[in-house]
Amino acid sequence: MKVGYFTMPLHPPGSNVTETLEDDLNQIVVLDELGFSEAYIGEHFTFEWENIPVPDLIIAQALGMTQQIKLGTGVNCMPNHNPMMLAHRVAQLDHMAKGRFIWGVGSSSTRGDYEMFGFDPNSDDRRAYTGETLKAILDVWENPEPGLYESEHWQFRIPEPEEDIGLRFHLKPYTKPHPPIALGGGSPYSGTLVIAGQNGWIPISLNLVHNRVIKTHWEAVEQGASKSGETPDRNEWRIAREVYVAETTEEARRHVMEGVLKRDYEKYWFNLLNSKENMKGDVFMPDSDVDVEYLMDNLWIVGSPEDAESQLRDLYEDVGGFGVLLAMGHEWQPREQWLNSMTLLAKEVMPRLDDLTMLQG
Repeated sequence: MKVGYFTMPLHPPGSNVTETLEDDLNQIVVLDELGFSEAYIGEHFTFEWENIPVPDLIIAQALGMTQQIKLGTGVNCMPNHNPMMLAHRVAQLDHMAKGRFIWGVGSSSTRGDYEMFGFDPNSDDRRAYTGETLKAILDVWENPEPGLYESEHWQFRIPEPEEDIGLRFHLKPYTKPHPPIALGGGSPYSGTLVIAGQNGWIPISLNLVHNRVIKTHWEAVEQGASKSGETPDRNEWRIAREVYVAETTEEARRHVMEGVLKRDYEKYWFNLLNSKENMKGDVFMPDSDVDVEYLMDNLWIVGSPEDAESQLRDLYEDVGGFGVLLAMGHEWQPREQWLNSMTLLAKEVMPRLDDLTMLQG
């Protein structure tokens, strides 16, 4: 099993954006040094908590400051984008990354972002929009025929080539036929992950859901794969989880209860989510019982290296096996504690799980 990283990021409203951008970038640099395999950076325009609107700029800067870690958008929310603009940004970034880029895409956005870009989630089909947009990008990368391309929500035109001045659609990705594509899913039997399975793309199970829901995600991947004759590989499956490791489990739990992980859930996630149902092992339990302590006991990986190993083995066995753990990003406050947590995860916990790769089929 490999270990990667997924950051929204999460910073309280009123944070100094100059400082948080620098801190988020420095986290990626440290994770590269620790041997993390990949890192995904989120995209939102109107939520102050998730204050990176253009993840490809962070990725571009991080490429020059890191050596081996793969970097991905987590995710480009398709309702925010015109396909022609995104096709160029992604292709250029793929050339800059030379194989270290994963293109994460998704169909959801936030209500503020929807409003900003004129998308009505009550009447517009976001999955259809995502499919149309993604298909248009892949089509023009493969065969950029001149002419008008349009859907209900966007249009663009590829001009006729002019050979004497080199005018043409010309920017295709470095990776052929395109960079690896990853799709994130959070709902039970995620329709987005059906699309991932159908196309042989990377499935990512997001962090806010119980194993009860995550187990349905692989069923969705297999359902999609059966439509196209693909053979899904559990080694490609990423599962995102909150992870905090300390020398002892008592210390780890105390740091969580006193630190930013508790703050981020109580001040942000619990306020943002309309329901906590997908976090529950028992759908009939009241939302009021789903607090930070419940999440520590039932969703998160929190403890000593030995206990973290045991919890990850339980997760692995419960869902039937997966290939990459994505540790969720938070502010490193105090920095030394979070750095120690990620170091213990990379250097002590993950080596204990090397045998799990041998078990995957």
